[in-house]
Amino acid sequence: MQVILNEKFERSVLKDELVFKNVYRQYFVKLYRFSFSLVHCRESAEEIVHDVLINLWKKRNDFTGIENLNTYLYVSVKNLSLNYLRDQAKHNHVDIETIYDECNFISIDPESLLITKERAENLNALINNLPVRCKMIFNLIKIDGLKYKEVASLLNISAKTVENQLSIAIKKIAEAVKRS
Repeated sequence: MQVILNEKFERSVLKDELVFKNVYRQYFVKLYRFSFSLVHCRESAEEIVHDVLINLWKKRNDFTGIENLNTYLYVSVKNLSLNYLRDQAKHNHVDIETIYDECNFISIDPESLLITKERAENLNALINNLPVRCKMIFNLIKIDGLKYKEVASLLNISAKTVENQLSIAIKKIAEAVKRS
């Protein structure tokens, strides 16, 4: 009887670990970018995301009431990031290049790689020149793939405000692209 219980327990743990690995792979980069956009520090953003994901793992049996894991994780990262900022005396500036240095642009020939990097740098500059709220909303929707309602809930604003801010961001980027 003990052997059967141990085997069931081991299978359950392996299944839990597989689920955790999938959640980790699916969310880490998105959550890291979001946290980094708030705390402006690579190590702190990474630590915050790790803490949220590990906390989810530790309390996995208590989380049967989570309706939307995506929203839960983003709100948790936002809260820990804001706690970090509250505890810090200084604020660093965002270096958008560091975000894209971590993204792997795969290209076969060096010329394509150079063109891709130049386009990314130009887009970074355009996004970086957006007002803070526009930039955050643009990144959450266009890069992280969140829905308007999720962003509204995350930032404690209305979905209409999210829509308006995204519209402003897209309009400013389009105008800048036309000028260049």
